[in-house]
Amino acid sequence: MTPLRRSRFLSCLLAGCALAASALPAAAQTAAFPERPVKLLIPFAAGGATDVLGRVLAVALGEKLGQPVVVENKPGASTMLAAGLVAKAPPDGYTLLLGASTTLTLNPAIREQISYDPVRSFTPLGLVADMPLLLVATPTGPGTLQELVAQSKAEPDRFSYGSFGTGSSVHFGAEMLKTATGAKMVHIPFNGSAPSLNALMGAQVQVAVDTVVASTPLIKAGRIKPLAVLSAQRLPLLPQVPTVAESGYPGFDMGTWFALLAPAGLPPQTRKTLEKALADVSAQPAIQQKMKDLGLVPTPGDGAALTARIEKELPQMRAVAARAGIKPD
Repeated sequence: MTPLRRSRFLSCLLAGCALAASALPAAAQTAAFPERPVKLLIPFAAGGATDVLGRVLAVALGEKLGQPVVVENKPGASTMLAAGLVAKAPPDGYTLLLGASTTLTLNPAIREQISYDPVRSFTPLGLVADMPLLLVATPTGPGTLQELVAQSKAEPDRFSYGSFGTGSSVHFGAEMLKTATGAKMVHIPFNGSAPSLNALMGAQVQVAVDTVVASTPLIKAGRIKPLAVLSAQRLPLLPQVPTVAESGYPGFDMGTWFALLAPAGLPPQTRKTLEKALADVSAQPAIQQKMKDLGLVPTPGDGAALTARIEKELPQMRAVAARAGIKPD
């Protein structure tokens, strides 16, 4: 081989090796996901039920994935802050969102301009849990939903109901309840469950709709009383409380729920890895029991089930918002 030919051969060989080497990291990264810690954004403040749920999931997912899952609380703008951050994050599987029905069906139902699309901005990984809602009253108020409906119709100006915010799941739930029953009540929004339930205990409002998580301790302490569960089934924590459907309004079902999402465009293998990890974690009896202890109802489902729930529920919530005149503050 002449020196010129030898030089050309070596140049081609080196170029081929460089090309192969440059392709290795991407392939290896896809195959080995995750190679570093994963970040889970929670759109609520630390200390609440959603935060506890997120931390339970983070530990269990980290064990499945072989890398830590680090929780970051990003409350603000009715969960839209965290959702917007995840929607704009690189679609590599290292940034996840514990989204809520507020994020995916309520905000889009009442807001014309938000920084994400509930379907197109995310890769749906799966459903996680439902959080049931309760209709509660003062200890001296109506004893049943039927009594509340009858009394409110007889005295239309008497009743007001508290919620933890305009456009929240409990606001939607109460307005759906008014439509289903014909009850006459005025909405009084508060900035969170604590001030809403404090107003109820102080008789500033006569009834309230809130989560089972926030309401149960006060119910057990005798400071408020439950009238009905808004979900389709009775609750293990409060088995004596009838559902709205059992109270004479069949088919009624409203609650809030949580799901795991990633940015849109996630590589198929990464999506498969994360979906399987979530499915495995959700099937663990210990994880399900922790959810139940929080007052949540485990509702595992894959990414397709999550997409189907959004697509079914979003037009329903838009109809509720239009009928009740629910608009963002």
